[in-house]
Amino acid sequence: IPALATEPRFAQRLRRCLEEERLLDGRYALQRVPGGRVALPVLPEKLSRLCLPPEVPWELLRIQDPVPCRAARRSTPARRLRDELRRLLGAGWSAELERDVPHAWQRHSDLVLLSEDSFRAAPWETLGSALWETVASALGARRVARRGRVMPDGMRSPRVTLLLGQHGWVEHVDNGIRYTFDVTKCMFSPGNITEKLRVASLPCSGEVLVDLYAGIGYFTLPFLVHAGAAFVHACEWNSHAVEALHRSLLLNGVRDRCRIHRGDSRQLQLRDVADRVNLGLIPSSEEGWPVACRVLKKDTGGVLHIHHNVESGPAPASPWSAVLPAEWGSAEAASPGGEARRPTQHGREEAPGARLRPEWQRWAEATATRIQGLLAELHGRPWRSSVLHVEPVKSYAPHVHHLVLDLECRPVLP
Repeated sequence: IPALATEPRFAQRLRRCLEEERLLDGRYALQRVPGGRVALPVLPEKLSRLCLPPEVPWELLRIQDPVPCRAARRSTPARRLRDELRRLLGAGWSAELERDVPHAWQRHSDLVLLSEDSFRAAPWETLGSALWETVASALGARRVARRGRVMPDGMRSPRVTLLLGQHGWVEHVDNGIRYTFDVTKCMFSPGNITEKLRVASLPCSGEVLVDLYAGIGYFTLPFLVHAGAAFVHACEWNSHAVEALHRSLLLNGVRDRCRIHRGDSRQLQLRDVADRVNLGLIPSSEEGWPVACRVLKKDTGGVLHIHHNVESGPAPASPWSAVLPAEWGSAEAASPGGEARRPTQHGREEAPGARLRPEWQRWAEATATRIQGLLAELHGRPWRSSVLHVEPVKSYAPHVHHLVLDLECRPVLP
């Protein structure tokens, strides 16, 4: 940043002059520089207004690593952003503009992704690139983008505008996995972190897995990197997501254990290959159920992870009032290493189906019945489907929850 260097005996006088003319950059402290002098940080955009007493010796220089002042170290990024914008606008600052400044944002590498409703007031447009440079500086970023509404194109493509920077490629580290993607072309959903962590802990060693809706690798990568899957067939029809997935597989050193199938997963030609199938599509993955049944190994079956948005009423008064039937999660129903019971936050074992609402149970039972029928029709012999677990991932609206059903499917032996 630019700074004025002067002798220590003139430092306070120079500081008063800069403060009176509102030229001092309050984010940074005065600091010593070579030659026994003191440097005072100034605002770059105000240098043209510099007018100092002739008796005060000074020299303009640039400080590579400025020291933040105590107040700046205590302030939050949101407060720093408002302070910088208020300084940029001066007398033009208003309560309307303050309401238009975001309180939160997503950060990916050196890129800040703003919400769609930020900086929409007309006065911001007059600032041009100075606005985005100020936002980047205040938030410690180099690039700025703004999110729009997801386009209804069947691929959940984001409508993102790059406001500062040359490209939208970023890297995001999640549970030790490196994801890379272009924020202007692909979405990254931090809300799925609990399911990604759960998937990463599943016992998949030696298994072949089919991920019918791979995207940029939300679940493909945890299955490969942490869960120990031997091989994953990843299906994706969005060309931008395919490129991101390819790059992320290389970044994590697992490209040789994954085959990417480009195109509509409903047209997938694979059969009889999978020990496990992931159906990570919401609001419903139902169109993929016949494909999932076809790719399961016909002689041994496997486990389906079925995502769905389920609507339900208010939660029951007692958290233990809605439990699954006793056979759900039983030793007979559990797959090798399958988790019928799971520890609570306090380390106690949770009863099978605890806290599951009646609507969730009915959906799980209906899905299990439907899948069992599809498998019997496909193979011409009876199959058994057993609910291992129902996982609530997150809520989208009042009484609408994103659930994942772990469903074990096995052929009935003669």
